[in-house]
Amino acid sequence: MKYALAVEYDGRAFHGWQIQKDLPTVQAALEAALGQMAGEAIQVHAAGRTDAGVHGARQIVHFETTVNRPLTAWVRGINSFLPDAVAVLWAKPVSEVFHARFSAFSRHYRYLLLSHPVRPALWSGRMGWTFYELDFEAMQAAARHLLGQHDFTSFRAAECQAKSPVKTMTQVQLQKEGNLFICDFSADAFLHHMVRNIMGALLHVGKGHESPEWMADLILARDRTSAPPTFMPDGLYLAGVSYPPEFALDSEPVLRHGLI
Repeated sequence: MKYALAVEYDGRAFHGWQIQKDLPTVQAALEAALGQMAGEAIQVHAAGRTDAGVHGARQIVHFETTVNRPLTAWVRGINSFLPDAVAVLWAKPVSEVFHARFSAFSRHYRYLLLSHPVRPALWSGRMGWTFYELDFEAMQAAARHLLGQHDFTSFRAAECQAKSPVKTMTQVQLQKEGNLFICDFSADAFLHHMVRNIMGALLHVGKGHESPEWMADLILARDRTSAPPTFMPDGLYLAGVSYPPEFALDSEPVLRHGLI
């Protein structure tokens, strides 16, 4: 049997999604819990990898097993073996052709950014922070240049393993609630550190260091060294993954007003 799971996690507790030797990761925790539940070794495949400190609001994974368990067991049973910082939201049997990564046609990320003279305590590690006062309208204007198909090399980490830097950004939406900036991004796929690098560039514009039109120049430069440093992971959430309707997965992003 092949199953899909939706998983949420607090990235502060892990060194990213992917298994690393002698380091706690989301994948390692999930595979260990699944193994205890099934009584056999199980490997999971995810819609995308997240870095250390990045959170998952709705990460989609799939796994295969010879064990037959009710769906409630693949949720509550697995959760009983997982650390507090990660939980399975739902489980569903899927067809043999489904693949959590390769069947997806869109990924959705949200970045929460606080612009305030004092760093947050209650939301420490769960939202980005800058003490600068930001020009929201300038950031909105800059973000519009990201829409469409582009070569995003200027926002690509050196260790990125993607075959092509060309991606299609289908949504960029910035909202502001008081001092909180809510930045939503949707694309067919994302490069390593792409959203964090975009946030670094948007902050550069918001601080008044560059005009909104500079974002278009940065895209055309196709040069990572022309862009500002990678911004902190704290406020970044993998919010959801979209699949064709034939898989009937409840996988769209659940983006509540203001917060994840």
